[in-house]
Amino acid sequence: MFELKSLVRPNILTLEPYRCARDDFKTGILLDANENTHGPALKDVSSEEETLELNRYPDPHQVDLKEQIINIRNERPNKFLKEFNQDKLTPENLCLGVGSDESIDLLLRCVCVPGKDKLLICPPTYGMYSICATVNDVAITEVPLKYPSFQIDLDGIINKVTNDSSIKLVYLTSPGNPTGKLLKVSDVIQLLESAASKWNGLIVVDEAYIDFTESGADASSESMSTLVNQYPNLVVLQTLSKSFGLAGIRLGITYANPDLSKYLNAMKYPYNISSLTSNVALRATSADSGLKVMSKYVSSIISERSFLINELQKIDGVGRNIGGLDSNFVLIEILNKDKKPSNEIAKALYNKLAVSNEVVVRFRGNEPNCTGALRISVGTAEENKILLEKLQKCLQEVYKESS
Repeated sequence: MFELKSLVRPNILTLEPYRCARDDFKTGILLDANENTHGPALKDVSSEEETLELNRYPDPHQVDLKEQIINIRNERPNKFLKEFNQDKLTPENLCLGVGSDESIDLLLRCVCVPGKDKLLICPPTYGMYSICATVNDVAITEVPLKYPSFQIDLDGIINKVTNDSSIKLVYLTSPGNPTGKLLKVSDVIQLLESAASKWNGLIVVDEAYIDFTESGADASSESMSTLVNQYPNLVVLQTLSKSFGLAGIRLGITYANPDLSKYLNAMKYPYNISSLTSNVALRATSADSGLKVMSKYVSSIISERSFLINELQKIDGVGRNIGGLDSNFVLIEILNKDKKPSNEIAKALYNKLAVSNEVVVRFRGNEPNCTGALRISVGTAEENKILLEKLQKCLQEVYKESS
């Protein structure tokens, strides 16, 4: 039976969060935080930089930014949400991190005892789950995605977690990376409900690419973020890196029930979100400007994605799109002369594109059920045109060289 207090590590349950200088007073002559009151050591300071007061520590709570983020998701709640007014998101549901990677690590440290507990992943999947687990001395167990659907093996996961109480976390990616496939929300709901009655652990759904699903502007209706109050064993991760085009500011979002979110916020470093990051994020998530630009770019990427996959599959030697069409990338097979997926040919093509032609894609052939696969991000119309021309040329050269 799910019970958060017996899941969270005892040292985290009793953790008192660091009390920041700005928790008490934010205005006046501030001489309490050992800041440099002369200002930033910059020869020229713009008016915007002056407003940000870069010599002062940033807001540790970021309530205004959290409000804007939850407004985006509350506007299109998930269809499985039963009581919107009762369970809608509030700032207390959020913990902000330095990209999703900080959130992934934070959850591991919150509930997994090093050298004792385990994390379950469903390959092929995002590589940072395994890296964070290894760093934290948390063992990894696997239940691969079903092939060729790349959907979760519901029975396999339930069997694993109910027979091994040391598994404390299940990490799922939806849409998947490198699969580009949105998981069936109904399957994840079934997993949440079945697991809660038999197993004490968290189901973490990483939604880095959620805004690129087929529904486009309505993609947030596919997001499970609005379900975290309804399902206390659910955690949802998102980021501003993908659809918002802000990989450089490193802002990740963790949605969780308020009790779990309280522990995560107590664990995080107090000033992990810089004033610069916060300023850009506030502008990007504003309803009257940033969201319109994001929606425009997402629509363009979805349109270009359809064009790209259609044109790629006209090229001799390019096989199936083995992934989905729910992300800002495609996962295609590269074939040998016998029309079979080939890691050798795919890797040679990947190297020739990058080294001689300055077009960089990602080789994913070593992932389970991804033999011969290249993951290709959807670029601008001009970038996609160049990619198609050079990929066709380089593939023929690779065939000749392999003869």
